[in-house]
Amino acid sequence: MPYFDAASSAPLHPVARQALHASLDEGWADPARLYREGRRAAMLLDAARETAAEAVGCRPDELVFTSSGTRAVHSAVAGALSGRRRVGRHLVLSAVEHSSVLHSAAALEAAGGSFTEVPVDRSGSVDPSAYARALRPDTALACLQSANHEVGTEQPVAETAELCADAGVPLLVDAAQSLGWGPVPGRWSLLAASAHKWGGPAGVGLLAVRKGVRFAPRGPVDERESGRAAGFENIPAIVAAAASLRAVRAEAEAEGVRLRALVDRIRASVADLVPDVEVVGDPVRRLPHLVTFSCLYVDGETLLHELDRAGFSVSSGSSCTSSTLTPSHVLKAMGVLTEGNVRVSLPPGTTEEEVGGFLGVLPGVVAEVRERLGAPVPAAPSPAPRASLVVDALGRRCPVPVIELAKVIGEVPVGGTVTVLSDDEAARLDIPAWCAMREQEYVGEEPADHGSAYVVRRLL
Repeated sequence: MPYFDAASSAPLHPVARQALHASLDEGWADPARLYREGRRAAMLLDAARETAAEAVGCRPDELVFTSSGTRAVHSAVAGALSGRRRVGRHLVLSAVEHSSVLHSAAALEAAGGSFTEVPVDRSGSVDPSAYARALRPDTALACLQSANHEVGTEQPVAETAELCADAGVPLLVDAAQSLGWGPVPGRWSLLAASAHKWGGPAGVGLLAVRKGVRFAPRGPVDERESGRAAGFENIPAIVAAAASLRAVRAEAEAEGVRLRALVDRIRASVADLVPDVEVVGDPVRRLPHLVTFSCLYVDGETLLHELDRAGFSVSSGSSCTSSTLTPSHVLKAMGVLTEGNVRVSLPPGTTEEEVGGFLGVLPGVVAEVRERLGAPVPAAPSPAPRASLVVDALGRRCPVPVIELAKVIGEVPVGGTVTVLSDDEAARLDIPAWCAMREQEYVGEEPADHGSAYVVRRLL
């Protein structure tokens, strides 16, 4: 069964498995002790730190191991804000950061601080100049991911880092998605990453803090990991994480070229094979293994279940799931279609045959889900004399409001309007996105007794 969700967690790399097994016999002792077993464990830990630091592009004494990538981000944000508390309590971040950064920003605000979200364009990329304008005299820290976890867009980290450095503001880079493909360029100040994203074991994160960056760990600390990650180190997992990072880096150039070609095939084929699909994310400045697309008139959760039944494991940032009734904050910030969203992220070793199999089943699965939901079939209905229609979709969830709009748009003449009544948050994003895809005019949103009224004018 092809696994196409490497962006969530990559399969354990063979080198990681070998290193994990080997170090279980040698790395179990306390590396802080001076007896033979402790010295042996300390040597393994030091060697892993040197290997990881070389991959990151920092000094070994600038890097510590944490219990996860999320913990690395939380520690980085809290430590940098605490170290620069005399400057202020303002944080700058992009609108598409990982939830770990958003949660840190929310905690700062709850404690009396503030943060500014820098918007992104439709491809999911920030404008470095807009980022620079968000910096203030009281800005203690800026955060920018190296590549987006949902759509794969690479961010202009080097340019942004220069602007932050000029302003005297340290930049924290969340490199979880990109570190396995190469070092992060530019004059960043702090960096966080997670081993399971590149094929290492889960439960190991990296935190790098450059010399000269003011940093004060928050909460209780001990002598472990320079006081920045309390608790006994999981040395076998750390050794496996470092060994697999070195291994994937050695394979990255060749494998990146191969997977980029497979992703290019998916990007080009999806729009031809499936009607009413929007492929999102930057087509060029992106991770080589990841592609995301959204399908009109599709329930995202059902689509993922049906693809799973067909033998393909993919993920989604769609709002149409039982676990969340709000759209993905990434897709929302980009202003793209959120319904029926599919993220395909290929692990190393993915074959042409597996991608061909996915493209072979996708059209039928989407068509079946649309038929089940009563989505409109492509047609050229003759316009009726009614100049306007009102569609009551109150109490009905994504993608039903857009489906009902599509069903009746042909019943008004060119220039006529359809007003959709909806209390679903996703409608605020998906109705304008539908208009852009179908070349209709989105007039705007008006208040209604319950929810909102979304007005669409027929142009074609």
